Amino acid sequence: MTIAEMSTTDLIQVRDLKMHFPVTKGIILKRTVGAVKAVDGISFSIRKGETLGLVGESGCGKSTTGRAILQLYRPTSGEVVFQGTDLTKLQGEDLRKMRRKVQMIFQDPYASLNPRMTVGDIIGEPIAVHNLRQGKAAIRERVQELLSLVGLNPYFINRYPHEFSGGQRQRIGIARALAVEPEFVVCDEPVSALDVSIQAQVINLLEDLQDRLGLTYLFIAHGLAVVKHISDRVAVMYLGKVVELAEGRRLYSKPIHPYTQALLSAVPIPDPTVERKRQRIILEGDVPSPINPPAGCHFHTRCPIAIDRCKQEEPPFIEYEPGHYAACWRASDSIELMEKAAAISTARAFKKPVAGAML
Repeated sequence: MTIAEMSTTDLIQVRDLKMHFPVTKGIILKRTVGAVKAVDGISFSIRKGETLGLVGESGCGKSTTGRAILQLYRPTSGEVVFQGTDLTKLQGEDLRKMRRKVQMIFQDPYASLNPRMTVGDIIGEPIAVHNLRQGKAAIRERVQELLSLVGLNPYFINRYPHEFSGGQRQRIGIARALAVEPEFVVCDEPVSALDVSIQAQVINLLEDLQDRLGLTYLFIAHGLAVVKHISDRVAVMYLGKVVELAEGRRLYSKPIHPYTQALLSAVPIPDPTVERKRQRIILEGDVPSPINPPAGCHFHTRCPIAIDRCKQEEPPFIEYEPGHYAACWRASDSIELMEKAAAISTARAFKKPVAGAML
């Protein structure tokens, strides 16, 4: 699916979303001493029928973003507008009705299924809760249809989760999410716990279901390699912030933000000749604490091309090219500067002098 083939109407709009978890001290008289800024003011939109990939390293706030969008976590502030309705303002029955349209596929296929329930009960429960079918026979028939839809034998309906492999359990999780006929699905690292060969099967299944059912995805993953195959656009997160957002092919061919460039340099290339010639960008230091993130650009403590302005002022998230957004003070010349930084890193590793190495 190309950008031109997709509807220009936004199905989801996330506006300045923040999710801060309070940090308390004391056993009896607890007092708040700070907050973990898991998501710290992010904005993006997802068009109807597209897949937006959300990537970043562990702890950057990807999964928290997905849960805050679905209101599994109630956001600290910000808006999540779905079909013109701000989900953050919904309560009680109104929120329950809206959740039929937005569902989630969880990361761990072993922990997300109740081991005491059969597959029929797991998938049939949301159908009964939302009154989508009347009577046990009708619900059972619908469950069998869903099992066939995700590539499982409908006669498995009376089996328990422990009787299935990891890939089969994730298919059950997908069937459960589809049971209420949603329009938007958050895929929270749905293949990270699976073998590589099974990952490809599940991703192909998700793409097929999207085409058949007209679904819209937020696809969360650690690595850019997995996201590249399924996503129309890709957003890159670092320490609670979205630092770059672009159409997939453009992001992979011309990344603007230094963090995105470092991530892409770590993706293996199957051509050994190209792999030997290219230079890795090695980030030094650790990710700062989300309790006390750095001033200015959150990435400046690890960025090899950071300047004083990066340490003092937070860069705005602006459009540098049509559809290509980034938050970086050095975006205009970051590619050239990061290539020099990679050369310096390689030279240090092999103790060779590099001409023109000053950044």
